[in-house]
Parts: sequence; structure tokens; C-alpha cells
Amino acid sequence: MADMAARGSFTGVLAGGTTGVGSLPHRDAHAAAEFSMLEHDVMVVPSLPRRSPAESMIAQGVVGIPGVMVGQYGSIAVDVRRLDPAEPVATDVGSDGFVGFRTFLAHAAAAGADGRPVKWQLVGPVTLGLALVRAGAPVDIAFEVAAEAVRAHVRALAAEVATALPTSLQIIVLDEPSLVELLSPAFPLAPEPAVDLISTALAAAEPHGAVGVHCCGPTDVASVVAAGPDLMSLPAGKELVTAAGYVQEFLDQGGWIAWGAVATDGPIGVTAGRAWHHLSGVWCELVQRGVDPVLLRQQSLVTPVCGLGMHTPPVAGRICHLVRDVSRRVRDQATATRFVLGA
Repeated sequence: MADMAARGSFTGVLAGGTTGVGSLPHRDAHAAAEFSMLEHDVMVVPSLPRRSPAESMIAQGVVGIPGVMVGQYGSIAVDVRRLDPAEPVATDVGSDGFVGFRTFLAHAAAAGADGRPVKWQLVGPVTLGLALVRAGAPVDIAFEVAAEAVRAHVRALAAEVATALPTSLQIIVLDEPSLVELLSPAFPLAPEPAVDLISTALAAAEPHGAVGVHCCGPTDVASVVAAGPDLMSLPAGKELVTAAGYVQEFLDQGGWIAWGAVATDGPIGVTAGRAWHHLSGVWCELVQRGVDPVLLRQQSLVTPVCGLGMHTPPVAGRICHLVRDVSRRVRDQATATRFVLGA
């Protein structure tokens, strides 16, 4: 990971500010774009899986891969005879899978949002490779093809963002939900090659902005840090407490953490009290294990745990309001002082 303080990767990003995780439930792409711009300090380019299954994470990831077809409802089929890691992947940004992406960029540019930080997500190579394996591709070919596809998509999508919002900081995040299974003996890839796959995909994105990894469940923090992101987007769970040494190392190097502080499954709270209590409890335990409390607060963003695509627009709005409430508490100096003192 580069020295981010020197290159100013997060210039203009509000410490403790809000952002999202990717998917939104809207069927109207213009309404989704407006929602994202209004609800987040760091704008989020949304995917809209309810508008079309083509905007699901895996369906977007396989766009342009020779030998891979997407079905009517987002399922994928693989023609193993045509699957070749040496074949170039053409990212068709004009396809149905990127309507939310295109609409957001046009809307943001027309609204004069150039200069605001913008975050966008794409499926990572480990999760995409695993999807290809489950669709029948051989393991040795599946992950190579996935890595090439992700690199091609990153370059193409980053160019689109730079054209529409030329002065905006891009925060490019690889979505890797399969990392929750990484240490399982049944996982088809060992941790070290999995980390290498993610690292090479991040390297393709680095010329275009800050880079990150998102996982919506408990995962091996050491492996995420080893991949070299500028941003870790993870639930605020106890696994981060047990990995306090890695968290401190990451913060020392200038890394930022997007804390998944508001649950997106089960009943949605009326107030942010429970979410704030949980986040501050995790932070207190990290401080007790030697993590710098100032860096925790200064190099943080607040998010929902996962994307909001499976909710309704009103519920998505409520979750974002809870995230904003937690963000205000993170940024409140009096609360931060009590937190440092362990009160």
C-alpha cells in the first residue's frame, strides 16, 4: 500500500462521514441517482438489481467475458470450451447491466457535483471466480478469467467516471463477500493466491484513485490488509477487535475504514442508539488493545453493513438516516473525548 498521506488519496473526504455500499432498491435510475447524491457525504454510484437482474453484482462482473452468458433472471451459464484467460474482455458500459452507473454519472455531472468524492463498487476477482466455478468452470481457469475481467472492467468504468466527473476523487471498491469463506478447508482457493488476485485487481485501479475492499460479513482481517487496499469496508464486528494489531498497522499506513455500523438485515431500528452503542463498544475495545483513538475517528467512514438493494426505497432512506445519525455522533468532539477516556 502506498503512503496515502503523501499522495492525498482521501483529500476532500469528511472524517466520520457517510457513504453507501453499492446497491439500491430503486427501479427508477434517476431517482436512485438523486437519492445517492442527497443521502451520502461520499456519493455512491448505485447498482439497481431490482430494476434489472443484469445489475446484480455477478451479472455485471461477467459482462464481456467470452463463453459466459447471463440468463433472464441474472443466472450465469458457462461454455467451458470458450473460456480462455488470454481472451480480452470488452466492458460494454452501454449494456443493461450499467444503466444505474451511466444514469448516476449523467445526473451528477448535470447537477454540478464534479469535485465531490465518489465511490463505486465492482465484484472482486475472488467472488467472481467462485461464481464461475459454481457455474461449472474449472478452478484453474475460473479465477484467471475473473481476474482479467475485473481488471478490464475497472479500467473501463474508471475512465467513464473520470470523463463525467474529472475533478472528483474516485474511491474504487472491490466487493468480496466470498471472503467470509476464505479460511474454510472447502474453499477452492488458498488464502495466499486469493490475496494475490485481489492485490493485482487493486493495482489496476490504483492509477484512478483510492482503492478498497468490501466484505459484508466476518472475514480474515489479516488477509484483507495483506491485499493492500487504501480502504477496508467491513462490519463493525468483534473480529476487528481480535485483529487490533492489523487495524493499528493499517491506520498507521494511512488506511481508512468504512465501518458497517447499521444493520441491513432483521428489524430496522427507529433510532441509531443501538448502532452507535455497538460501534463505540468495538472502538473502546480496540483502544484498550492499543489502537490509536484519534486515527480511528479521523480515518473513518460510516456505512450500512451491506447494500440496500433488497429493501424498499423508504426503508433504504431510513437506514441512511440512521447512518447519518451515527456519523454525527462519531464527529461530535465531546462524544469522542468520552470515548477516549473509556466512559
